[in-house]
Amino acid sequence: MMKKIVTLGEIMLRLSTDIGQRLSQTNTLQMHYGGGEANVAVSLAHFGYDAYFVSKVPNNPLGTGVERHLKSQGVHTTYLLKGGGRLGTYYLESGVGERSAQVTYDRKYSSFSQLEAGELDFEEIFRDALLFHVSGITLALSAPLREVALSAVQKAKELGVKTSFDFNYRATLWTQKEASEAIKPLLPYIDICSCGELDARYLLGIEQAPEGLSGAEKLTYYYDKIKEMYPNIEYMSSTFRTVHSASSNVLIGNLFVDGELYQSKEHHINPIVDRVGGGDAFASGVLYGILEDLPPQETITFATAASALKHTVHGDCNVFSVTEINKFIENGSGKIAR
Repeated sequence: MMKKIVTLGEIMLRLSTDIGQRLSQTNTLQMHYGGGEANVAVSLAHFGYDAYFVSKVPNNPLGTGVERHLKSQGVHTTYLLKGGGRLGTYYLESGVGERSAQVTYDRKYSSFSQLEAGELDFEEIFRDALLFHVSGITLALSAPLREVALSAVQKAKELGVKTSFDFNYRATLWTQKEASEAIKPLLPYIDICSCGELDARYLLGIEQAPEGLSGAEKLTYYYDKIKEMYPNIEYMSSTFRTVHSASSNVLIGNLFVDGELYQSKEHHINPIVDRVGGGDAFASGVLYGILEDLPPQETITFATAASALKHTVHGDCNVFSVTEINKFIENGSGKIAR
């Protein structure tokens, strides 16, 4: 049986400095393609799904490069439109030690940011689909895209397609007020939501949790409040990340379902090769567990392991299969797989 997944978003050209180089001083940059929803499509393709990425790229060699990248990762490009002036770009100054990574966007007037609702037929796009995923980054890019995303989740619900939304708030793209106003209309149509404490407080206006609660208790408080506001949301997820340095982090995954919070074990990730896309790998792992009807504890264990593995490879994309992630969970870290 076909297992069709649809994601909608912008894919960009990422240009990264080598570790130890500042963007202002470097003469060479490494090139990758990536973007939140595209990364989720790639992960789910590696998990065995028919992943379709909906977007718009310029009809030039960079647009061709995007198409080749997606196809090489097993993602269907049936709904990848061609047109517009340019591919969005971002520069990543790689962090090291106490100096964190820094992103500089160059994405205004990109082909995708100028996409309009009339260019997409969601009736056709969602035919036989199991799940639709979009994120707050898409909403941030233009007013027409906010309309596109809203009509997409409404159409998905109408057709019985599960919906997934990742808040993915980026302060460099818009204000908290703008984000709040754009995100709230979508939430009544969402089944699976990736959001954390800061989203609850600053984008949904939820009162701060009482003093003296543990991290898990605080998160449960916020998720209970979100559930009161949007009873349609079945699953909520997020990570706790402790940053010791740019190359050493501790990661714990959280999944809230049926009023209960499930947590993964701690993953001590050191050294980090590339942190970008770690959140998308986590979100994809959660979606996989839900789609496969795994118990919540297994789902959060799988999702957090997928994210930890993503930190060990260059580029935005998680390129590990379900079998490889499960072996990693069974074997623990660092053992040679013979």
